[in-house]
Amino acid sequence: MPSIGIFGGSGFYELLDDATEHRVDTPYGEPSDPVVTGSWQGREVAFLPRHGADHRFPPHRVNYRANVWAMRELGVTRLLAPCAVGSLKAELGPGAMIVLDQFVDRTTGRPDTFHDGPPVTHTSMAEPYCGTLRALVTEELTALDRPHQPTGTIVVIQGPRFSTRAESRWFSAQGWDVVGMTQYPEVPLAREAGMCVAGIALVTDHDAGLDGHPDVAPVSHQQVLEVFAANVEHLKELLGRVVARIPDERDCGCGSSTG
Repeated sequence: MPSIGIFGGSGFYELLDDATEHRVDTPYGEPSDPVVTGSWQGREVAFLPRHGADHRFPPHRVNYRANVWAMRELGVTRLLAPCAVGSLKAELGPGAMIVLDQFVDRTTGRPDTFHDGPPVTHTSMAEPYCGTLRALVTEELTALDRPHQPTGTIVVIQGPRFSTRAESRWFSAQGWDVVGMTQYPEVPLAREAGMCVAGIALVTDHDAGLDGHPDVAPVSHQQVLEVFAANVEHLKELLGRVVARIPDERDCGCGSSTG
């Protein structure tokens, strides 16, 4: 059974040896697609495209609970969660990667817990991302000489629309680094399921633009697709190196944060 899971696009399937498709029944309905498991970098890995293989689910319609539950059912305990984001800082341009350590939730109405009671259950979320995985990702980004930031806060918006200029200015004024649409509730659900999580944010744009930089245009969907496509091989290389180094045994407290 795979202990490592990745929420990635369908392009990751080609990396797997002996790929096997799994249709997992969950109490929360169907995942975005069947989970595909196989060998990569000498490890058993599970892949699931969070938006579906044909990218049919917008961020506010992704069945996050079913996706995370399916990974847990297959034995995943360490989850790598790359995502495309807009930068809120001039120095973080397209192609840069941020190793997330905090999130801020600005979504509305998304089912975001497995613990609807009884009994009443609470999960610590002071440190939502695993320190061990974050250190591995940062070390590999440094070794690859990729532009990156070793910490960062993502503000997660509802989508599918992008931010207004006023919202983008507000997010930036709070000191937050990037804006995206999928880390919530994906990350807290994974933590409720006892998983370690690494959030790897790939900058594709500058959100609604930057104050004082009139040459920076607001984001477009086409820009996101083009920048992500130009950097996807770099992301695959990074993930492969991280997968190869993830230790068999966990030395963190991520599996015991719910009580």
